[in-house]
Amino acid sequence: MNQDQLKQLVGEAARDEVLKLPAGQVLGVGTGSTANCFIDALAPHKDHFAGAVSSSNATTERLLKHGFKVLDPNDVGIFPAYVDGADEIDPAGHMIKGGGGALTREKIIASMAQCFICICDASKQVPMLGNFALPVEIIPLSKGVVTKELEKLGGHVTLRLAKEVRADLGQTQSQPFVTDNGGWILDVSGLKIANPLALESQINQIAGVITVGLFAKEKADILLVSNASGVSRISF
Repeated sequence: MNQDQLKQLVGEAARDEVLKLPAGQVLGVGTGSTANCFIDALAPHKDHFAGAVSSSNATTERLLKHGFKVLDPNDVGIFPAYVDGADEIDPAGHMIKGGGGALTREKIIASMAQCFICICDASKQVPMLGNFALPVEIIPLSKGVVTKELEKLGGHVTLRLAKEVRADLGQTQSQPFVTDNGGWILDVSGLKIANPLALESQINQIAGVITVGLFAKEKADILLVSNASGVSRISF
């Protein structure tokens, strides 16, 4: 079973999980390829929900394409569940997220949900976070100062780039990746994150940081994880 099939499998399991909710609820929906599989699987059942709260422009576009009603988070209170993937997840349900660049909005939507349902394949399960470079969304003006502070943690800091093909120049140019919020992302590699809660708080205190892709305070409540033998459900 390849990775695309594993993503589809866990997306279908997440569909079955959220359809246990009473009809007429609002649902939070994450960003990325695994979340896309969930959206596609849930589309035939969109009328079960009063609407969805989206964590990115890309997710909003996909939800609207399938006919979901997408709600403004400012018009929604607490809702029962948020479904999203992870780049890494540890045995306590702490995660690294933000490989797709939507970490800030994902964290906001996750904070509004009573239950965070993480969906991924077994390759994302790790004994300790840090093999995946930790994303930190920043205000562009703060790149220099935040980089210096992050380097003090012992990691290697790089600015995430987005490649743009310029047909008029006949070449590919790299520009900073820009988030839906207008921020830039610094990726910090080489960390071994023994205390995710403490590091999340420490990085969030750096002037210029919008948020860090450590989801320790807003950790997973349920993990649906796929492998060749099927999908396992783990509660934290």
